[in-house]
Amino acid sequence: MTLPNLPNSLTILRIFLVPVMAVVLLTKQPNWPIHFEVWGVLILLLAAATDLMDGYFARKRREVTTLGILLDPIADKLLILATFVPLVQMGLMRAWMAVLILGREFIVQGLREIASVEGLVIPAGVLGKTKMFLQVIAGCAVILTANHPALRPLGTALLWLVVVMAVGSAVHYFMNFWGQIRFRVEERRRKTIFVERKEKNLDGLTR
Repeated sequence: MTLPNLPNSLTILRIFLVPVMAVVLLTKQPNWPIHFEVWGVLILLLAAATDLMDGYFARKRREVTTLGILLDPIADKLLILATFVPLVQMGLMRAWMAVLILGREFIVQGLREIASVEGLVIPAGVLGKTKMFLQVIAGCAVILTANHPALRPLGTALLWLVVVMAVGSAVHYFMNFWGQIRFRVEERRRKTIFVERKEKNLDGLTR
């Protein structure tokens, strides 16, 4: 049995941290030796660190694998899901914000799958690359408001920033996606017209 390489192991660790994060926030335990919200922040920061490190080691050690490419975005989405959904349950975050943020993740993933079927690779823009960072920072701030109400204005402001970033990055990604898809369709159409004209010319010569 072949063990996963270091980058993939870090991604798998992030996936294992997902249920731990959900349990800590929903049960509000443990509270020793530090309160549950601090545990939640530490788990979220650890998971975010694995997100940075798996990509770094994959490039440095040239260990980019198909498994890693598939698991990495899934792990990110599960982590955000396990963070924001419990925050809604705890009354620390508005449900529509979570729906919008998580909906963006799954819509973009769907577009990415369609693009891959067409043989297209749409790179993440600046908005997309900073999105995860802002989500983690906002998540940490909102988690801490559970026992530190003074941080609520900061947490709310960061959540609004995440929402704006989610919408902006989704629109940017869709524009790139649509531009490449339209180019590919037009390219196929030109090839089809060329082949049809060539066949007509050959047919005319044989008559």
